[in-house]
Amino acid sequence: MSTTQVREAASGGWEFVMVTQGWTRRQFFTRAATAGAVALGGPALLSACGDGDDGEPRGRGGNTLERAREQGLVRVGIANEPPYTEVTASGEVTGVEPDVLRAVLKNLGIDEIEGIVTPYDQMIPGLQADRWDVVAAGLFMKQSRCAEVLYSEPTIVSTESFAVLAGNPEGITTVASVKENSGVKVAALGGAFEEGILQDAEVPEDQIVPVQDGRSGIEAVKAGRADAFFLPTLSLNDLLEGDDEMEVTDAVEDAPVTGAGHAFRKDDTEFHEEYNAALAEMKESDEYADILAEWGFNASDVEGVTTEELCATEG
Repeated sequence: MSTTQVREAASGGWEFVMVTQGWTRRQFFTRAATAGAVALGGPALLSACGDGDDGEPRGRGGNTLERAREQGLVRVGIANEPPYTEVTASGEVTGVEPDVLRAVLKNLGIDEIEGIVTPYDQMIPGLQADRWDVVAAGLFMKQSRCAEVLYSEPTIVSTESFAVLAGNPEGITTVASVKENSGVKVAALGGAFEEGILQDAEVPEDQIVPVQDGRSGIEAVKAGRADAFFLPTLSLNDLLEGDDEMEVTDAVEDAPVTGAGHAFRKDDTEFHEEYNAALAEMKESDEYADILAEWGFNASDVEGVTTEELCATEG
């Protein structure tokens, strides 16, 4: 059995710690090194930390569900964007998506998850490259993503908002209001659902400011590099808690319905089917509603929403 922690170090990088049979492996990356393919889930990290007791790369080949049950562990691609995903100061992987995942996996006989932090635009490529076994990160469904992975039935449904300076001086409330004012710039996470919404609405590229994470988006607005930061409403509420300089707009009316499920490789059909069955059973319990409520979501918002419906979202 092994346990894994991912923590953000005070020196401005990430430290990945894996404890296996009484000994510890550590690997440290600066923020610059985590950009792109490395990103706490790329080849450099997993080649250092991914070997099993037999010396073979862990997670390569075979039946993923069978292997996970034997190891008691599933590798999970995550972000660090509360309330969807969160890595605590002690290295615990939590948030609504990992918490739902962990509860469902226990009903499949799998007790542990190993969180690997990676940018949104690397989540599906990393899954396909077998760097992790599932993505549980608030990775919203849309046509392009659904063509590449098997999504579980929806785990959460969410709304989108803008974070703006107090008083919303540019009057940014909708995607249309961004297009109408060519001088407005909007920050969005590179490769994230919100960037796709802006692109699909044909917002000019010079009005979109890509950022690496939530804190960078907030800083871009405060520094005047952007007039708004586009992100799920609950994420912005979490980022701006206690901040009087900025405010969160109402839900964006012309943004599509957003919802996420957990993503599996296309050939992991057995894992996907058994997971969906266990998820459906869990949704009938108080445990599911309690997990969502803890992170500010409402289980009733998910009722009746299907993967097919969310996968029809353009983008």
